[in-house]
Amino acid sequence: MFETVTPPEPDKIIRLMGMFAADPRADKVDLGVGVYRSPEGKTPVMAAVKAAERAIWERQETKGYVALTGDPGFLDAMRRLVLGDAVPAARVAGAGTPGGTGAVRQVLETVRRLRPDATVWISDPTWPNHPAIIDHLGQARRTYRYYDAATGGIDRDGMMADLAGVAAGDVILLHGCCHNPTGGDLTRGDWEAVAGLCQRTGAIPFVDMAYQGFGAGLEADAEGVRVLAAALPEVLIAASCSKNFGLYRERVGAVLIVTGEGRAQAAAQGVLAGMNRQNFAFPPDHGARVVQDILSDDALGAMWREELEGMRRVMEGNRAALAAALREATGSDRFGFLGAHRGMFSLIGASPAQVETLRETHGIYLVGDGRMNVAGLTAAAIPRVARAVAEVLA
Repeated sequence: MFETVTPPEPDKIIRLMGMFAADPRADKVDLGVGVYRSPEGKTPVMAAVKAAERAIWERQETKGYVALTGDPGFLDAMRRLVLGDAVPAARVAGAGTPGGTGAVRQVLETVRRLRPDATVWISDPTWPNHPAIIDHLGQARRTYRYYDAATGGIDRDGMMADLAGVAAGDVILLHGCCHNPTGGDLTRGDWEAVAGLCQRTGAIPFVDMAYQGFGAGLEADAEGVRVLAAALPEVLIAASCSKNFGLYRERVGAVLIVTGEGRAQAAAQGVLAGMNRQNFAFPPDHGARVVQDILSDDALGAMWREELEGMRRVMEGNRAALAAALREATGSDRFGFLGAHRGMFSLIGASPAQVETLRETHGIYLVGDGRMNVAGLTAAAIPRVARAVAEVLA
């Protein structure tokens, strides 16, 4: 079966991980892979997670199946975390998934099944797996302008001009916060404008919430999705716990669908259960159980929120320090936008050739489009990274 098959190109980030691992230089810096690192350069297990796992280990007496959509307690906890009191619980259907990527896949497969003629609109640029999954599913897609490379900000006029072309039933994919790869986030006014556009056109927003808590804080980061949920009859949401709970390898994700109460909610819940059954049957439970326990326990929840806020401040500090170091190295505020961005990622405006030079000459690893993971920086590395970027991008 495989004798004449040409294997697909390796994922660029996975390939970058292999190149970094094989690099013998002691001072190499990984700013490509999207994981949080402490000031010591480690990806820690959060103390709240350890405490929850310990309690689960002590009391858990079975590894039997839970439900096709996962534990209802986990889904309710995720609803409260993401949506707050923006909509009644009776309007929300939910399902656990293998990570945020699994949630994105389930949402898009649901759209393909129920709205096969819909076009999925994605920002330019976006997370590479968005178009990859859409294309794999054979869905139509279009892009809308988002990033203004000249200013490091958002091209709001271009975005709204492009989205004026959406049709009823089309899906607009939006990053809930900490836009990947640009770091440029929508304001409340922008979210309200998107909500108004969806009201006028009948388009359906799909919010990918991968980094809640990494931007301006847990509540502030959820403002946009809550604006949409309160204003519109339907909102599709993919949520991930990989980053904000540090549960990368546990694959904890959830689909939340805001729809009408009663028959519509029951139908959405049934569709999600059926989609899970066809794709992977029962979602992983261990990581979801950890999240559920943390969000349902006052002491664990307070511990987690304090840790998460500390992580957010580290990234915020890295941004400020790098922007200052680049200001000193370049004698200009060319990279000042880095300090205003949110979350783990920013585009530094490097070409693929410049990215290669940074890697080969300086041991600094970025994704080919110039995306930098600021969470990969340390205080010791920032001055050297700034000098190298200033030299290569001069």
